[in-house]
Amino acid sequence: MIKRILFVAVAAACTLAAFAQTRDFAGEKLRYKVLYRWGLINKTAGYADIRMLAGNGATCSAQLTAASEPWADRIYRVRDTLNTTMRRADFSPVYYEKIAHEGNEYKHDIVRFSRSGYRYTGDCVRYVEKKGKVFRDETRTLEAEGTTVDMLSSFYVMRNLPFEKWQPGHCMTINIFSGKQKEKLTFKYAGIEEVSLKGKKYSCYHITFVFTGKNQTKTSDNMDAWISTGNERLPLKLEGKLPVGKVQCELVSPF
Repeated sequence: MIKRILFVAVAAACTLAAFAQTRDFAGEKLRYKVLYRWGLINKTAGYADIRMLAGNGATCSAQLTAASEPWADRIYRVRDTLNTTMRRADFSPVYYEKIAHEGNEYKHDIVRFSRSGYRYTGDCVRYVEKKGKVFRDETRTLEAEGTTVDMLSSFYVMRNLPFEKWQPGHCMTINIFSGKQKEKLTFKYAGIEEVSLKGKKYSCYHITFVFTGKNQTKTSDNMDAWISTGNERLPLKLEGKLPVGKVQCELVSPF
């Protein structure tokens, strides 16, 4: 019980620190080029677009769409859409869905969030397609204490963290409901680095994402992001490992 109380207290303190300066991303449209790199291979594998959509005052919505290029379709075709509705005050999620067409699989995850104090509940439903028919595959309820996000709202939460107050090595851990799975997402700050993009150099905060599940077991390889130090906090580059090679996302607009 003491550990639980301490966890909630720390989570509350992190939440206050994280949203001390909430940025307004209204109308923002970002386009990323997805690069596949392995040895001498350096090819554009696809594009991803992230848009902040109109809200109704208390909430706002965002959407991510991603599609692989024709050459990559022959290896592994991707057509994904993520949607999230968030509270405008702190970008905490209310509704999340992921519609994934990956390879020969179709999955549609929906998570409806509710919140009581610092406790979050996610009612999750997954739909799948088999033999040309879509049906409900599974339902489950996820619960967590402290700041909780989904895979898309985490993009905006990250950009509001007070990196300017952090020292290299500083970590902050929150909860993430990714479809039907509950994980811990740790932001590890590495310091300020220069990133070259389109022939220009930008000062960036270097952040590493660490995803863990039960017993602190890693659920995926780490990812890295470089976020501009300016007020817009634009994620300029993201990088993750693959079983063979790595994938990089580079911002191509706006600039």
